[in-house]
Amino acid sequence: MALERYAGPGCLVEFMQGNQPQVAWVLEESSGRLRLYTLTKREEKLAASRVLPWMGPRYDGTRDRSEMLEILAAHQVRREAAAKAIAPLELWELAQGEVREESAEWFAGLVGEEPDVDAVAAMGRALLSCKTHFKFHPPKFEVFPAELVERRMAEAKLAEEREKVVVAGQAFFKELWQGWLSGDRKKGANLAAKLDPEAAEKLKNLLRRLMADADDPESATLWAMLRKGLPDHPFQAYILATQWGIVPPHYNYLLDQADYAAGDDWWRPLAAEVEARKAGLAALCQEPESIPFVSVDSPTTRDIDDAFYAEPRPDGGMRLVLALADPALDWEFDGPLDKAVAYRASSLYLPEGVSHMLPEELGTGLYSLLAGEVRPSLVMEWEFSGEGDILGFAMRKTFVRLAENTTYAAVEAALDAGDAPRSYTLGHALAVMLRQKRLERGAVIIERPEPDVVLSGYPDNTTVEMGLCPSYPKSQLMVSEFMILGNTAAAEYAVSRGAAMLFRTQDAALSPEIRGVHGDPPSIQRVVRELPPTLTEPDPRPHATLAAPAYAPVTSPLRRYGDLVNLAQLESLLRTGAPRWSRGELEARLPELTSRLEAVGRVQRFRPRYWKLLFLQRHCRERTFEGIVVDLGGGGFVSLALPDMQMYVRATKDTLGDTIYIGQRYALRLGRIDPLTNELRVFGAEEIPARLPEGAEAFFMGAEG
Repeated sequence: MALERYAGPGCLVEFMQGNQPQVAWVLEESSGRLRLYTLTKREEKLAASRVLPWMGPRYDGTRDRSEMLEILAAHQVRREAAAKAIAPLELWELAQGEVREESAEWFAGLVGEEPDVDAVAAMGRALLSCKTHFKFHPPKFEVFPAELVERRMAEAKLAEEREKVVVAGQAFFKELWQGWLSGDRKKGANLAAKLDPEAAEKLKNLLRRLMADADDPESATLWAMLRKGLPDHPFQAYILATQWGIVPPHYNYLLDQADYAAGDDWWRPLAAEVEARKAGLAALCQEPESIPFVSVDSPTTRDIDDAFYAEPRPDGGMRLVLALADPALDWEFDGPLDKAVAYRASSLYLPEGVSHMLPEELGTGLYSLLAGEVRPSLVMEWEFSGEGDILGFAMRKTFVRLAENTTYAAVEAALDAGDAPRSYTLGHALAVMLRQKRLERGAVIIERPEPDVVLSGYPDNTTVEMGLCPSYPKSQLMVSEFMILGNTAAAEYAVSRGAAMLFRTQDAALSPEIRGVHGDPPSIQRVVRELPPTLTEPDPRPHATLAAPAYAPVTSPLRRYGDLVNLAQLESLLRTGAPRWSRGELEARLPELTSRLEAVGRVQRFRPRYWKLLFLQRHCRERTFEGIVVDLGGGGFVSLALPDMQMYVRATKDTLGDTIYIGQRYALRLGRIDPLTNELRVFGAEEIPARLPEGAEAFFMGAEG
């Protein structure tokens, strides 16, 4: 049975339908159009151009429909059987590299010497089914080269895996979503048990990637297929992951977005380098100075990076000595550990726990200024007049042994009782003078209560309690002014020697209205709105808010990578007279450092807000919250401060009433609160009567439940 060249009546032809070859009997041909009878016992019309290039055999004479059907069925059986016996991959091995394209008849000749029509049709069917190795360009089949086949095989495998995941995941995600909507948090585990393990693992990885980056381009196609039929929600991947149990309730997805490893296991692969730092410091250790330094921190602080000592001078002035932790003494910059620490950029202090920038064995152990332990230190020493003017300054690399690690509360109590050690009383007196001098130079100081977020039962049965952190104005003033003093001195020391640093700058002229001390919410809002942003630059410029001619942070080298870099720069100046890095080298470090600080800073800003919103969500039906008008705004909305929360919320003017003024106080009814989407609405407000004399400025402060 030879191939036919013309599809006339009585000729068998094949055409593609539903991605499969269909055999048919030609009843009639007219002007390039065929009328066919198929195995489905139906007539169809078809353009002759759609016929596959293996036509025949031709049956002469008249046949009724039953005879046609019998003949079609017989050829169909033979062709299907022959196609199954063909190994197209073996044919590809023979042909690739030898021919670029050939006909089905040619390929059939590789299998049999004189192939008939059924053999050629079977070969065509086999080659059509092998799309990874052949492409049909009528009337011939293109033979793909090996590199293209490899790529197409990989694509086909990915498509197959994707299809498998989609089939498993679509219904599963819908069930999870319904469980979340109904509040059934136990449904996820039962549903997941029915999943194919391989598909389940791929779905888990997908959700984790999307929690870290909702716009992940590699996940976009699969995610669009999986979430088909689900409503839009900006945190859909997070909700599904929580409902499934991949992550615990209240999971901190912000860490994933910042690519920041919480806890203290991240450095384990670098354990050898941590041990090297210990050995290196032990080899350099010297007898400590005898100055009885004292650190002042919160009771939970373990990464202690500063301490002080103050004593009187015979002329009525005083001597202040500041000891800073010095991890830069034996630090290997640009090594694996340094790169990991630089990527972390900063420690994180969150209500659910602390994640330190350094490995805890170093940051809270080896380098921390623990009382009674010998530690490397950068020591700054000032001589002050009785009026708080600097008479002299010196800086040195040394070792210290702290006399005590105390707390803000203990120092405050001693100062209030009048029986504080002389170093405390001198230190506080000096801090008062330093602050006053900064105010005289135009500094801006904002004083506001610090909310205290306390969690219990985290993460599975979390309860959030809110309060205000205890205030210790004297001891906190002392520490903050000494830190500003030290960072300013570091900058001036570097500038005087022509060395670049990572300076914090705010080079702007502040209006007289925003200078000074601000404590009430309207005043704070006005100041914050007008203050320009601070920058990190390799060139010294003024820091307007602090009233410092130059400012280079060095006082927190255990907590901030920029401080560690600046400390190393000072260490090199002291040891060799030359900076460790040039201006250009520091500038080259800035983009990565700035990017990481922004990413980690976002976690530090927004995670406490999540817990505050969760607290409001759980208590908004049982109480009101004080709000103070800070901005009349525009567009029908007014901004209010929530002083208990240190948050802001907007309300419509209709909600607040006819007469609204800056400083007006309201008892707010809050609702529609979603910690995930950061949503917070004011549903109602009742004015709190002012308690000031008639005609006084309507500014109120304080927090009422």
